[in-house]
Amino acid sequence: MVQVQSVLLLSLCYGAFATPTPENNADVSSEDQRFALDYLNKFYIKTRKSGNTFGERIKEMQKFFGMKITGRLDTDTMRVMKTPRCGMPDVADFRAFPGRPRWQRTSLTYRIQNYTPDLPREVVDDSIQKALNVWSQVTPLKFRKVTRGPADILIQFSRRSHGDQFPFDGPNGVLAHAYAPGEGIGGDAHFDEDERWTNTRADFNLFLVAAHEFGHSLGLDHSNDRRALMFPNYRYVNTNNFRLSQDDIDGIQSLYGRRRK
Repeated sequence: MVQVQSVLLLSLCYGAFATPTPENNADVSSEDQRFALDYLNKFYIKTRKSGNTFGERIKEMQKFFGMKITGRLDTDTMRVMKTPRCGMPDVADFRAFPGRPRWQRTSLTYRIQNYTPDLPREVVDDSIQKALNVWSQVTPLKFRKVTRGPADILIQFSRRSHGDQFPFDGPNGVLAHAYAPGEGIGGDAHFDEDERWTNTRADFNLFLVAAHEFGHSLGLDHSNDRRALMFPNYRYVNTNNFRLSQDDIDGIQSLYGRRRK
């Protein structure tokens, strides 16, 4: 089931620690090995349950994605690693951040700070509104757009470094990241402008990515259920009459309850 976040900066809070160099593997290049190390440092942070060796964290990643657990960096593992995805980690240690962050009110505001040139402004507005509605359809949450001043959820499109100390990585890598509920940057969602945003199946559908990120903005972690919106890797699904998976619904309702009739 979708796990609940327990830290404000869940998406990018990974510490620096020594990571053993991976064993040589005929299937992958040295460049891929470096890519894999960076991937694990971002998304498979050392936990109390997992170890610190390269192989142990590869096993953790393979287990999360339902792959054959070998602890070896092979071509199938690299393929999953190179799939465009959310910037939130899949495994992390949150011992220092107890509790279940959630908004303490059900009426929230959002503001779009800037717009991607990839889409007309009205299409961006519509995509963002529909992405938030995905969550309000199954909870008591309500969202209201504001055009100036403070807001609970600030939305921006940016390239590379963009003011939060966690730069984007260019095209076809991390698509976006978001922050768990809280003061200041809490709840905010950032989208990589180096991606090409669409409202179709081409490139990256803004509605689908935004709906995923807003799950984080509301307090949800990643799910290992491939059918769930909160699965970390991007995949296009038909957006007509989009509905959350039961896994997503169970996760968000554990925080906010069911929608009142």
